[in-house]
Amino acid sequence: MIDLTKAWPLGLDSRRWPWFCFCVVLGIAVLSRVDVWASRGAIGWPDQWRAPFFFITDYGLSDWVLIPSLIVLVVALIAVVALRRLGRLVAYELALLSSFIFLGVGLPGLLTNGLKRIVGRGRPSEFDVSGAFSFQNVFNDWTFQSFPSGHTTTAIALAFVVGFLWPRLFPVFFVIGMVVGVSRVPVGMHYPTDVFGGIVVGMLGAYLVRNFYASRGWLFRRTPDGHIVARRFSAMRRAFHRARA
Repeated sequence: MIDLTKAWPLGLDSRRWPWFCFCVVLGIAVLSRVDVWASRGAIGWPDQWRAPFFFITDYGLSDWVLIPSLIVLVVALIAVVALRRLGRLVAYELALLSSFIFLGVGLPGLLTNGLKRIVGRGRPSEFDVSGAFSFQNVFNDWTFQSFPSGHTTTAIALAFVVGFLWPRLFPVFFVIGMVVGVSRVPVGMHYPTDVFGGIVVGMLGAYLVRNFYASRGWLFRRTPDGHIVARRFSAMRRAFHRARA
């Protein structure tokens, strides 16, 4: 299992980043060899086989995460100004938490949207006309915004965001995120290489936001051995115990 307390995943450090980038490029190259076979094969499955994937794929939409977290953030910021003492501390912790969820999912999604436009790869729906490796760089619409997969990016980024805060939940969210990524192929929206790209962007984007928060001492702290762990929500705990009493 991934050690979520390390600064970067997969043991990455200044010496290993070039090798990681090489492996990502190699992975894309290898997967590209099965893109057409996997995509056309999965799209051709019977409808009853594909139906579950259409059901779960919408989990990868970012709105259900970004809109609630933004609303909570705005309300919490207002409460920080309006409240005093414990209430203000609770609101401050809630603002940090909601902002981390918003940015941890939103930033990878924003990076993905930028890459989609720059790369401009045709989606599987364009296969019959343009093939699997057709590109309209920068100036394009959704039909040529296939790489990387945005749904996969969102689902994987959310898994890491949750895992950084509550590590025990990470395996569940990560499995769901991977299933969402796989679902993008049989529903006909992406090729396997697009899904792979979404996994990489979602993972690294979430780590980038977490590391930024840790550098400011927000929600996370660095241990003497260089690991990054979540801080306790002390004000929320105190408020909860008071409410129970």
